[in-house]
Amino acid sequence: MAEAPQFEIADLAPDLAWEELATNPGSILVDVRTFPEWSFVGVPDLSEIGKVVIFAEWRSYPHMKPNPGFFGEVESRLDRDWPDAALFICRSGSRSREAAAAFAKEANRTGRRTRCFNVAEGFEGDLDKNSRRGSVNGWKRKGLAWKQS
Repeated sequence: MAEAPQFEIADLAPDLAWEELATNPGSILVDVRTFPEWSFVGVPDLSEIGKVVIFAEWRSYPHMKPNPGFFGEVESRLDRDWPDAALFICRSGSRSREAAAAFAKEANRTGRRTRCFNVAEGFEGDLDKNSRRGSVNGWKRKGLAWKQS
């Protein structure tokens, strides 16, 4: 019996993720956090590089169960050809790694290829010594563009 292919998901530091998005017209950013996180914490802002973030919950709030429609949601929000590179971001890098692997697997199953990356450190980054996010690392801490609603 043939073994199912494994999909290596590379980590990109937030600044390298920004560089990939800015220089590769075939790249996309998928924010896999939950609606409350987008609403209250903020979101990456790609407007200065002429792109928009794709928002699709990987695990749906409040039960945090995987979203069975995730792949279709991302696919339906693509505004151009299939991406050359898909970057996935969450709060700290865990959910986005899961989402990237699932996306790569489903893309492969449907005969499509894309390089999938996890944005290491995520949007808010790791906890500091006081168990708070945002001061150690992450998209926001690196000073990359973001906004709140």
